[in-house]
Amino acid sequence: MKYDDLVRMVGKQGYFDLASVVQLSGEIRGTIRVQLHRWCKAGKLLPLRRGMYAFPKGFTAMPINPAELANKIYSPSYISTHWALGFYGLIPEKVVTYTSITSRVPRSFENAFGLFKYQNIKREAFFGYRSVDIDQKQIVIAEPEKALLDFWHLKKGKWSKERMVEMRFQEAGLVDRAKLNEYAERCGSPRLLKAASLWCEVVDSEQEGTIEL
Repeated sequence: MKYDDLVRMVGKQGYFDLASVVQLSGEIRGTIRVQLHRWCKAGKLLPLRRGMYAFPKGFTAMPINPAELANKIYSPSYISTHWALGFYGLIPEKVVTYTSITSRVPRSFENAFGLFKYQNIKREAFFGYRSVDIDQKQIVIAEPEKALLDFWHLKKGKWSKERMVEMRFQEAGLVDRAKLNEYAERCGSPRLLKAASLWCEVVDSEQEGTIEL
């Protein structure tokens, strides 16, 4: 297989996996793996994770969206916690690590497009996500309410009013309080129900300018 053949087969998407090339080319899996490794060493491909690759900028017309890669590198998963909170503007910090939720074991991958972290939750709590358009790509990301709950769940320690204030949560109007409490109940966690209640209390106090710690 020639490099031009690879571009013709999978170049439009910008990234691909080994299984797709084997299926489309009909060539021997081991032979293709060796060839892909050579193209990585030559700078014609970028490794994303074992068995998954992307084309460097300029080699295809399709730009790579790292948020889309976050969905594809390890699935099932959806972007949540820090990155989702930053995307919605619920926290003031700019987040460069793509943090996602998965029902599989936790993993981390670092490649030319960034650091991708996957944190585990139980299958019963794997809900509350939707597809949004980011740079003309459909990205699976937590709803604002679920992003908060995932964040509170995965951060160790007790959530207190002081801790909520320190987080400097903002854009509270994006959060549906009824849905926040409904999702907390669905997760079956008293700790999350308490955190949701404290968050609402802090938001109300800050809006009224009467917060007391």
